[in-house]
Amino acid sequence: MSEESVTLLDGLADRTAWNTEHCPVGRAMELIGTRSAVLLMREAYYGTTRFDDFAQRVGITENVAAARLRELTDAGLLRREPYREPGQRTRHEYRLTDMGRDLAPVVLGLFEWGAKYLSGGRAPLRLKHADCGTEVHVNVSCAEHHDVPLRDITVEPAARRRT
Repeated sequence: MSEESVTLLDGLADRTAWNTEHCPVGRAMELIGTRSAVLLMREAYYGTTRFDDFAQRVGITENVAAARLRELTDAGLLRREPYREPGQRTRHEYRLTDMGRDLAPVVLGLFEWGAKYLSGGRAPLRLKHADCGTEVHVNVSCAEHHDVPLRDITVEPAARRRT
């Protein structure tokens, strides 16, 4: 086992018995694993709410935007809210749900990683805390707020819930 790897416990070390439908990462990727889905979520974090703005800012066709926004809404990451401008038909805005907000560290982690490694010689963008002005970093920490390196993480089955 590598010094920089997660430890799998309680029968999970036999990864030949795993498949995508049992893996939380696999299930998450089935939902948000397209470029357009992740970029639509990025736009939602940036405050985009209207269909046309999502499609334009992500650079996708209206058909793709409609399909992905429907998937994200059906999955519970976004919710639709009706609005109507004077003289226009009723349309819908897309708003983040709690589930959608909980995905933010993943997208911000991709932002931070991409800025660090894929800036292509341009000055990378940074995430900053609006209140104090310091940089924001996505990290792995435990419930006691300790930073946790990969080598100190274990994966084990959760206790079964009683019904």
